Amino acid sequence: MVEARVAALDRVLEVTVLLGRDMATSLAAEGLTVARTTLLWRLRSAGPSTQRALADALGVSARNVTGLVDGLAAAGLVTREPHPTDRRATLVTPTARAERLLEEMAAGQAQLAEQLFGGLTPDRLDGLVSALDEVLDRLRALVPGGAAAGETP
Repeated sequence: MVEARVAALDRVLEVTVLLGRDMATSLAAEGLTVARTTLLWRLRSAGPSTQRALADALGVSARNVTGLVDGLAAAGLVTREPHPTDRRATLVTPTARAERLLEEMAAGQAQLAEQLFGGLTPDRLDGLVSALDEVLDRLRALVPGGAAAGETP
């Protein structure tokens, strides 16, 4: 039984490596990094946010978010706008260019999902998702800060 579990872990690790390689290559073609893209996805789901809220949501320092936002602003993907009720704060807002890019990424994600899982029956897909949910719950409990990872798309 231990061998089967190690074999399962080997496959999960291979999937992780392949998906990571594909993602890094795709993002690099757009001049993005994983960290900058994660921030953009957060803005897509939460809407305009303060840098403090972004840092909290991403589990990183405010200084780290400042660097990410600076890079995204320089690339024309976000703007800093005055906060409507807190004059000390600014809102990070995705630009129309970022919105288009995120829509393209979402379409690419849907296409990849179809390529990977389109051949599975609904029952097999449900079983896979259920098993992965169990594994993710266990992994989040084992990894420091893992619970926060499940909150970010």
